[in-house]
Amino acid sequence: MLLVRMNFLQLLCRKPERLEMVFQLRHCKKQFPYMCLATSACLYSKKKKVNGYEQVDQEKYKSLVFSVTSYKASAQTPETILEEDGLLYGQPLKHAPPDEAETKTPKNWIPLINPNKRTPLLDSDSNLPMKIALQKTKIPSVTRILQQTMPPQQAFYLERWKQKMIQELGKDGFAEYTKNLFLQGELFHAALESMFLPEESATKEQGEDAAISGYLSSVQHVLKDISEVRVLESAVQHETLQYLGLVDCVAKYRGQLCVIDWKTSEKLKPSLKNTFDNPLQVAAYVGAINHDANYDFQVSCGLIVVAYKNGCPAHPHFMGPDLCSQYWNKWLLRLEEYMDRN
Repeated sequence: MLLVRMNFLQLLCRKPERLEMVFQLRHCKKQFPYMCLATSACLYSKKKKVNGYEQVDQEKYKSLVFSVTSYKASAQTPETILEEDGLLYGQPLKHAPPDEAETKTPKNWIPLINPNKRTPLLDSDSNLPMKIALQKTKIPSVTRILQQTMPPQQAFYLERWKQKMIQELGKDGFAEYTKNLFLQGELFHAALESMFLPEESATKEQGEDAAISGYLSSVQHVLKDISEVRVLESAVQHETLQYLGLVDCVAKYRGQLCVIDWKTSEKLKPSLKNTFDNPLQVAAYVGAINHDANYDFQVSCGLIVVAYKNGCPAHPHFMGPDLCSQYWNKWLLRLEEYMDRN
């Protein structure tokens, strides 16, 4: 029966004039139009609906789709957010908005160089650098002021780094890690002090020296340019602005008297901006020395030396008088912010 029906349909398709005769009604003048039954051609002639996703560059977003679909829970972190933004919107422009600190003017502006200080014509005959102990007092330190007025973006990166390290090392491991960093910094400064004071024999054990051997190797090429050391690990206080700090070193670097700040790092910091608030710290120390009666000289330059644990050559970042003046204005703004909060 099925075979008969199929043959019948094939016959109708071959001779369409018979299709009209079959459906003609004897008692009705009207006839079913031919086109009403020939619908197969119309159905298959319609355009296929276009899928918009097929036009997307799937290779470009492959890693993004994989990162979203490969986690049951949200794995969003600042790094992945920045990476996804880069894929979606492209890399950010090199152009950056002007720094607000550069446009603001301190309310209580004090010059970096003290116009009232009289420096002796002849240098002191003493070969020993000055070293004044830091006294406990209620006057805020430079470090505390900078920590409590840290910009939000800088605080975000610092906290992100901290959480990343805690995730890798655990809370106890991170505490031990920071403790070792602090200890290595102390040993590094003590070793440098021994170099600048050859008459004092080193008292550190060989095992402790091994922990900082990379840092010492890192700064050897910088030490060749340092001479006439005047200050080592000495307290300074700005008598007008009422803040204090502990200066690592004051000496001549390539013939210019500088406040020198020794820094240790496990990552390269080839430019001054990589040192975050260190330039403000140096500028604060320069101003403090110039307004501290304990020091009979003035300084207008700074030097930040970043030493590396792996022995890679240290990066010396020199700050001339103009650059020190710029960071001095930024420091005054941070100091005002701290005073307003407290």
